Amino acid sequence: MGWHIHQMDVKTAFLDRVIEEELYIEQLEGFEVFSSELHVCRLKRALYGLKQAPHAWYTWIDSYFTGLGFSKSKVDPNLYQILVEGKLLLIVLYVDDLILTSHELLILSCKKDLATEFEMKDLGLLHYFLGLEIWQRSGGLFVS
Repeated sequence: MGWHIHQMDVKTAFLDRVIEEELYIEQLEGFEVFSSELHVCRLKRALYGLKQAPHAWYTWIDSYFTGLGFSKSKVDPNLYQILVEGKLLLIVLYVDDLILTSHELLILSCKKDLATEFEMKDLGLLHYFLGLEIWQRSGGLFVS
Protein backbone atom coordinates (compact mmCIF):
# COMPACT_ATOMS: atom_id res chain seq x y z
CA MET A 1 0.00 0.00 0.00
CA GLY A 2 1.56 3.31 -1.07
CA TRP A 3 -0.62 5.59 1.07
CA HIS A 4 -0.50 5.71 4.85
CA ILE A 5 -2.40 7.70 7.45
CA HIS A 6 -0.52 8.89 10.53
CA GLN A 7 -1.64 10.87 13.57
CA MET A 8 0.28 13.46 15.58
CA ASP A 9 -0.69 15.41 18.65
CA VAL A 10 0.56 18.91 19.39
CA LYS A 11 1.42 18.87 23.10
CA THR A 12 1.13 22.58 23.89
CA ALA A 13 -1.20 23.79 21.15
CA PHE A 14 -3.17 26.20 23.35
CA LEU A 15 -0.34 27.30 25.58
CA ASP A 16 1.98 30.24 25.07
CA ARG A 17 0.49 31.48 21.77
CA VAL A 18 0.51 35.22 21.14
CA ILE A 19 -2.93 36.75 21.63
CA GLU A 20 -4.06 39.80 19.70
CA GLU A 21 -6.47 41.28 22.26
CA GLU A 22 -5.66 43.16 25.44
CA LEU A 23 -6.56 40.81 28.31
CA TYR A 24 -5.99 41.12 32.03
CA ILE A 25 -6.11 38.61 34.89
CA GLU A 26 -5.89 38.90 38.63
CA GLN A 27 -2.50 38.26 40.17
CA LEU A 28 -1.92 34.52 40.42
CA GLU A 29 -1.91 32.92 43.84
CA GLY A 30 1.65 32.63 45.07
CA PHE A 31 2.85 35.38 42.72
CA GLU A 32 1.05 38.36 44.26
CA VAL A 33 2.87 41.65 44.72
CA PHE A 34 1.76 42.51 48.25
CA SER A 35 2.38 46.21 47.91
CA SER A 36 0.09 46.25 44.86
CA GLU A 37 -2.78 43.88 45.69
CA LEU A 38 -5.26 45.70 43.42
CA HIS A 39 -3.01 45.50 40.35
CA VAL A 40 -3.73 43.03 37.55
CA CYS A 41 -1.51 41.28 35.01
CA ARG A 42 -1.74 41.84 31.27
CA LEU A 43 -1.59 38.62 29.27
CA LYS A 44 0.72 38.54 26.28
CA ARG A 45 0.41 34.81 25.67
CA ALA A 46 -2.48 32.34 25.82
CA LEU A 47 -3.21 30.15 28.82
CA TYR A 48 -5.17 26.89 28.88
CA GLY A 49 -8.85 27.58 29.40
CA LEU A 50 -8.64 31.03 27.83
CA LYS A 51 -11.39 31.36 25.22
CA GLN A 52 -8.96 33.14 22.85
CA ALA A 53 -6.43 30.27 23.00
CA PRO A 54 -7.93 28.13 20.19
CA HIS A 55 -8.01 31.14 17.85
CA ALA A 56 -4.38 32.01 18.64
CA TRP A 57 -3.36 28.38 18.00
CA TYR A 58 -5.27 28.14 14.72
CA THR A 59 -3.85 31.45 13.47
CA TRP A 60 -0.31 30.25 14.21
CA ILE A 61 -0.57 26.81 12.59
CA ASP A 62 -2.52 28.18 9.61
CA SER A 63 0.19 30.74 8.85
CA TYR A 64 2.83 28.00 9.35
CA PHE A 65 1.18 25.69 6.79
CA THR A 66 0.45 28.43 4.25
CA GLY A 67 4.02 29.72 4.68
CA LEU A 68 5.30 26.28 3.66
CA GLY A 69 3.21 26.41 0.50
CA PHE A 70 0.21 24.34 1.61
CA SER A 71 -3.12 25.40 0.19
CA LYS A 72 -6.36 25.23 2.14
CA SER A 73 -9.29 23.27 0.83
CA LYS A 74 -12.22 25.41 -0.27
CA VAL A 75 -14.57 22.79 1.18
CA ASP A 76 -12.93 22.36 4.62
CA PRO A 77 -10.65 25.08 6.08
CA ASN A 78 -8.96 22.44 8.27
CA LEU A 79 -7.71 20.44 5.28
CA TYR A 80 -4.32 21.44 3.88
CA GLN A 81 -2.67 20.03 0.78
CA ILE A 82 0.64 20.33 -1.02
CA LEU A 83 2.22 18.60 -3.98
CA VAL A 84 5.85 17.57 -3.33
CA GLU A 85 7.78 16.10 -6.25
CA GLY A 86 4.53 14.90 -7.81
CA LYS A 87 3.24 13.34 -4.56
CA LEU A 88 0.23 14.71 -2.71
CA LEU A 89 0.44 15.30 1.05
CA LEU A 90 -2.78 15.99 2.96
CA ILE A 91 -2.99 17.26 6.53
CA VAL A 92 -6.24 17.47 8.46
CA LEU A 93 -6.24 19.67 11.56
CA TYR A 94 -8.63 18.63 14.32
CA VAL A 95 -8.20 20.78 17.44
CA ASP A 96 -4.63 19.83 18.46
CA ASP A 97 -4.38 16.62 16.42
CA LEU A 98 -2.96 16.35 12.92
CA ILE A 99 -3.84 13.57 10.51
CA LEU A 100 -1.25 13.17 7.74
CA THR A 101 -1.83 11.07 4.66
CA SER A 102 0.55 10.46 1.78
CA HIS A 103 3.41 8.13 0.89
CA GLU A 104 5.42 6.95 3.91
CA LEU A 105 8.64 8.85 3.13
CA LEU A 106 6.80 12.13 2.59
CA ILE A 107 4.94 11.68 5.90
CA LEU A 108 8.21 11.01 7.75
CA SER A 109 9.78 14.12 6.23
CA CYS A 110 6.75 16.23 7.18
CA LYS A 111 6.79 14.88 10.75
CA LYS A 112 10.43 15.85 11.06
CA ASP A 113 9.66 19.39 9.86
CA LEU A 114 6.66 19.72 12.20
CA ALA A 115 8.77 18.61 15.18
CA THR A 116 11.18 21.50 14.59
CA GLU A 117 8.33 24.03 14.94
CA PHE A 118 5.95 22.39 17.43
CA GLU A 119 6.29 20.11 20.43
CA MET A 120 4.71 17.00 18.95
CA LYS A 121 3.80 13.51 20.05
CA ASP A 122 4.00 11.06 17.15
CA LEU A 123 1.07 8.64 17.49
CA GLY A 124 2.16 6.58 14.47
CA LEU A 125 -0.31 4.93 12.14
CA LEU A 126 -3.89 6.07 12.67
CA HIS A 127 -5.86 3.32 14.43
CA TYR A 128 -8.73 5.12 16.15
CA PHE A 129 -10.17 8.57 15.48
CA LEU A 130 -13.52 10.20 16.26
CA GLY A 131 -15.18 6.88 17.05
CA LEU A 132 -13.83 5.13 13.96
CA GLU A 133 -11.46 2.19 14.01
CA ILE A 134 -8.98 2.17 11.15
CA TRP A 135 -6.90 -0.79 9.96
CA GLN A 136 -4.20 -0.11 7.42
CA ARG A 137 -3.11 -3.26 5.58
CA SER A 138 -1.32 -3.95 2.32
CA GLY A 139 -4.72 -4.83 0.80
CA GLY A 140 -6.20 -1.44 1.60
CA LEU A 141 -7.74 0.68 4.30
CA PHE A 142 -10.55 -0.69 6.44
CA VAL A 143 -12.80 1.55 8.53
CA SER A 144 -15.29 0.33 11.12
